[in-house]
Amino acid sequence: MKKVAFAVTTALLTALAILAAFEGCKDRESASPYQDNLYLNNRQAQDPPGQPSPVAQRKRVALVMKTLTNPFFVEMEKGARRAERDLDIELIVKTGAKETSVDQQIAIIEELTEQKIDAIVIAPADSTRLIPALRKARGKGVMIVNIDNRLDPEHARRAGLNGIPFISVDNHRGAYLSAKHISDLISRPTEAAVIEGIRGADNAVQRKKGALKAFRENPNLSVVAMETANWKIDEAYKVAGQIFRNHPRIGVVFCSNDMMALGVIEYLDEKRRRDVLVAGFDNLSEVRDALRVGKLRVTIDQQAALQGYEGVKAAVNLLRKTEVPAETLVDVRLITEKDI
Repeated sequence: MKKVAFAVTTALLTALAILAAFEGCKDRESASPYQDNLYLNNRQAQDPPGQPSPVAQRKRVALVMKTLTNPFFVEMEKGARRAERDLDIELIVKTGAKETSVDQQIAIIEELTEQKIDAIVIAPADSTRLIPALRKARGKGVMIVNIDNRLDPEHARRAGLNGIPFISVDNHRGAYLSAKHISDLISRPTEAAVIEGIRGADNAVQRKKGALKAFRENPNLSVVAMETANWKIDEAYKVAGQIFRNHPRIGVVFCSNDMMALGVIEYLDEKRRRDVLVAGFDNLSEVRDALRVGKLRVTIDQQAALQGYEGVKAAVNLLRKTEVPAETLVDVRLITEKDI
């Protein structure tokens, strides 16, 4: 009887041990995701400061612009920052000292490439000279998006930099609308001038062409001066002095951006000229007073913030292997004193 009782007790203890072992296995199985998370956290703790685990690391996108001395690019950065928040990426903003700082932009691209940035959104100061540096960056796996000023398609093709998404406005149409607005106010023979941006930059070329098209549609207008002021207010002031000394009867001036328009307006104010119609491009907040009092008759809103947002969005889509259109054109809007 004792042997039977001992056998039953032994069997019962064995069964309990097996059941406990089984429950322990179940506990370990249910805890495995938590253990995996701990493993990842431990890996993160072992990484050097500023070097998070690849699993947790956000994509790094660089916005490379011409300068922040032009309020247009300040607005562009605001849009890009909004995209940074919406898309949960890390945005790095780099600019040159001036809009003509092409070599500085090249150096920035090379530096970002060495830092293994994930993507570069470039608003190039020059349409051709940045292409070799951008081609090298893409060769190392960096995604490239072109905004604002178009990279020269033929130079890019020859360099092997094909398929770069482009986001901007129709600069030709915008300039045409701006110049046409003041051209339509002319009903007697009048001399006209065009203040250009950086020669060789695609957006400057397109704006010049658009303005000339509008002026030539009016038989009363004759274009007597075309000079560059490199997008700068101080250079535009000096250029205005030169062209008005040579052509004092100029009555219409198209400026390829608002900064240059402000330079021309400053010169005209000093000379007490109230008979000159000035058109701009960019819709900067700095020109609103000039619009309100008629010193600037018209400007073009090219929605800089939206360009910045869409540029970052396109870069993120490329990184996520989502299809991106070859070209995206943001609407331009004509702005006059009635819109202030």
